[in-house]
Amino acid sequence: MSVGESEAGCGVTTAEQWWERFFRYGPYGLLGLSFAISAVTGDLIMSRQDVYAVAVLVPLALVLQLWWGRVRAAAGPGSRAAQCYFVVRTLLAFGLTWCNPFFAIFVVLGYFDAGRLLPERGMRAGLLATAVIMAGSQSGSGMPPVTLMNWVAFAILLALHGTLTMVFAQIGNREAEHARTQTDTITALEAANARLEQALAENAGLHAQLLVQAREAGVADERSRMAAEIHDTIAQGLTGIIAQLQAVTSTAGHDPELAGEHLGRATALARHSLGEARRSVHNLLPAALEHDDLPGALKKTVTSWSERTGVRAEFTVTGTAEPLHDEVGATLLRIAEEALANAGRHAGANRAGVTLSYMGDVITLDVRDDGRGFDPAALEPYLGAGGFGLGGMRARAERIAGTVEVETGPGLGTAVCARVPLLRYD
Repeated sequence: MSVGESEAGCGVTTAEQWWERFFRYGPYGLLGLSFAISAVTGDLIMSRQDVYAVAVLVPLALVLQLWWGRVRAAAGPGSRAAQCYFVVRTLLAFGLTWCNPFFAIFVVLGYFDAGRLLPERGMRAGLLATAVIMAGSQSGSGMPPVTLMNWVAFAILLALHGTLTMVFAQIGNREAEHARTQTDTITALEAANARLEQALAENAGLHAQLLVQAREAGVADERSRMAAEIHDTIAQGLTGIIAQLQAVTSTAGHDPELAGEHLGRATALARHSLGEARRSVHNLLPAALEHDDLPGALKKTVTSWSERTGVRAEFTVTGTAEPLHDEVGATLLRIAEEALANAGRHAGANRAGVTLSYMGDVITLDVRDDGRGFDPAALEPYLGAGGFGLGGMRARAERIAGTVEVETGPGLGTAVCARVPLLRYD
């Protein structure tokens, strides 16, 4: 808020306080002032009966003001108490002015508070009554006028006060409209605050619900990650170990040297699987990416898979190799391992090929084999144990805004294509 706005706000508040003081203490001051002037001029314009009447009416007016000072806070504008106060005060003022015209000083209060104390339909009547009393007191002989000149003066003064009445009525209407506008604004603000509080309460509930959902989603995502890691590492490693041990069993009798080679591969697979299990628990990079970039890790993976399965496999890199974000490299390596594992278990292939292509802002991985293929409408043989084969590959790719597509058919081999954004190493 600027200084000017602050001063304006303070000015409005001061004016309202001033009017409040006027309506509270002004009637006492005006009554006292008119009484003092009437006392000074009483010998000139008041008869003995007028003096007696003033001696009765002034205390009654004072008692009326004291009563109104006690009830005005509880009595609202236009209330029955406010109307009674205005009517009785106007009658007392009329009687005092009949006795001495200077009591018109007290009558002038009617112009100021008719709009505050009377309902809209009674405001003009109250202003008109005040105008009549004021015009009579100023016509020269008090109420009622005596001579023709007094009546002419009364008519002119009544017209003047009638004009003042319309002015004050217009002011009263504006104040009433302003009060209604303020009331409507306050009501609207209260309703808006209530709606805001309700919205805040609903938002707090939604926030708590979102926290719970986020926590549950985090737990589910971690479970999915662990399940995929176990499938892609430990499960495949155990499958390879079993295959090597079966080869040891079948060759131990007639070819001990070959059996030893199979046993050595089984031992290496066991050590590798143990390391991968530990890395999966700690959410670390695959072991193959610890000392090699993605092309090097893929080449070693393809070579190792070819030696284990006896399937001829080739690895090719196209485009200019770039440092990749760890998550991108790990995702593509896991997809390649899963695709090769599926080819070794299900395809019965004689040849396989893995191609890594750097294509600007996209990197693709293609794993192809010349195996038996399968019907895409019946993916069960290709899903892998526990359903983490194709589903796991797709989930991994989608986690980094990538896709996995499969092209296959009975007797046509299988091609798995993973396409992910090329997120460079930070």
